[in-house]
Amino acid sequence: MDGLYDGLKGLSAALLMPFPVALGLMTFGLVLRALRKKGRALGGWLVVAGGLLLMLASWQPVADALLSPLEERYPPLTDPARVSDVTAVVVLGGGWWPGAEDWPITARLSESSAIRLFEGLRLMPTWPEARLVLTGASRSADRAPIAWGYAEVARDFGVPETRMLVMDTPVDTAQEAEAVRAALGDGARLVLVTSASHMPRAMAYFRRVGLDPVAAPTHRLSGRSAYDELRDWLPAADYLQMTERAWYEYLGLLAQRG
Repeated sequence: MDGLYDGLKGLSAALLMPFPVALGLMTFGLVLRALRKKGRALGGWLVVAGGLLLMLASWQPVADALLSPLEERYPPLTDPARVSDVTAVVVLGGGWWPGAEDWPITARLSESSAIRLFEGLRLMPTWPEARLVLTGASRSADRAPIAWGYAEVARDFGVPETRMLVMDTPVDTAQEAEAVRAALGDGARLVLVTSASHMPRAMAYFRRVGLDPVAAPTHRLSGRSAYDELRDWLPAADYLQMTERAWYEYLGLLAQRG
């Protein structure tokens, strides 16, 4: 049942993204125009609305405006030495391609996963006694969990097994928080590493279970342009991904409050 619930949750979130919504509006509009004379006007407006939604969602000023409030909620941990009594650096799971065994392990990690892990590795030397906690299961029984991929990279970078704690069963952030609390204990002070846009939700989950997280956001996507080139003002697929990233997190925050 948990697997079915997770699958339905993921499908619902996917269907509410700007691209499928825009595509649905345009498709329904075209069908109305083709099948019903009385529906031609409405169908035309739906096509226009879908096209406008897709264009705006793919426009950098819109993507930046939606994503930056999430990514600016917590500042980056540029001076980790100011944080003391850290028991663990926790790197949250992400995406990867475990089946591509002929690729180097760094290529099998998704961009966000690789940047999260590298940030965790950057921070680790600050607290010699802290453990590197690597989390993330697989939603598919025939795929290895992301936590294993993290661990393989960490070993290649010289992190000893004694400093690593691999948690390969949590499938989402709520479960990751519960698993970390069970392993480290109530009130444990930890450095939490995840993508900047995901950090507001992650911090809320970890605080809710009674942990004491310090945010170390990374993989920031907004604010990278000065808008001084023509291409910065043209719609692009990269900006659509940023908009969908922001929309996914806003939906997650709404569900979290419920």
